[in-house]
Amino acid sequence: MKEKELKALVSLLEDDELRPEIERKIYSLGNTIIPFLEEEWESNFDASVQERIEGIIHNLQFELLKERLKEWKQNESDDLLKGMWLVATYQYPDLSLERLRQDFEQLYYEVWPDFNPDAHPYDQVKIVSGVLFSRIRFKANTTNFHSPANSMINSVLESKRGNPIALGVVYMLIAQKLGMPVYGVNLPNFFILTYHDEEKDVQFYINAFNRGLIFTKQDIDHYLAQISVNPHPRYYKACDHHDIVARVLRNLSISFEKLDDHTKADEVKQLLVLFDG
Repeated sequence: MKEKELKALVSLLEDDELRPEIERKIYSLGNTIIPFLEEEWESNFDASVQERIEGIIHNLQFELLKERLKEWKQNESDDLLKGMWLVATYQYPDLSLERLRQDFEQLYYEVWPDFNPDAHPYDQVKIVSGVLFSRIRFKANTTNFHSPANSMINSVLESKRGNPIALGVVYMLIAQKLGMPVYGVNLPNFFILTYHDEEKDVQFYINAFNRGLIFTKQDIDHYLAQISVNPHPRYYKACDHHDIVARVLRNLSISFEKLDDHTKADEVKQLLVLFDG
């Protein structure tokens, strides 16, 4: 359809009698019509029409997110930052992936001058932790632990506050860019990192939620005993990017439930079903 026809189509949303047919046509056109919907929202001062337009835009963007998540899972899951960006676009549909990449590039260049690739792995971790948690001042968001913002990578970069998995992802992406074999580990009720160099037979663990604290397998044993969970091999080895993004989505759903925003919680569960299916 031509631009003039699209504008005319959107303007007909005011007509209650024609609305069902107009909405079906709009949905069939997909995301290409969103700019025209936004333009109509700005020029239309009828609150009910504005609300209707907001709902249509959200539904179109939500369908796009579903498709993007399926594509990421099938073909792009090696790109963890893109997966985290997709989760964030649920709340921030106009968020730029390129801008996120630039933000991480800037973080990398803040750590890189202090980094020594020939240092002992413990010392490498201490260098990265020192820059991220002391100089840049990332820290645990203990005050608002269940805030949805903790699942939005852009919000975490902006506020320098996050939950275990968000801070862990930031740490892991920077560490890997520095050439460190650092990966995520899914524990029950907690997310940690492991430094695992198979060639040198070196493995230990990092708690990004506690300023990069280094700990051992025995500490994990103790944690599991405390929460009455039997040890399992998956609690000691790296998880994949699918697991990380799925856990972020679960956390986000729980966050919305705690805010009594059950509509958003249910939508995120839909994403999780698509993702796990």
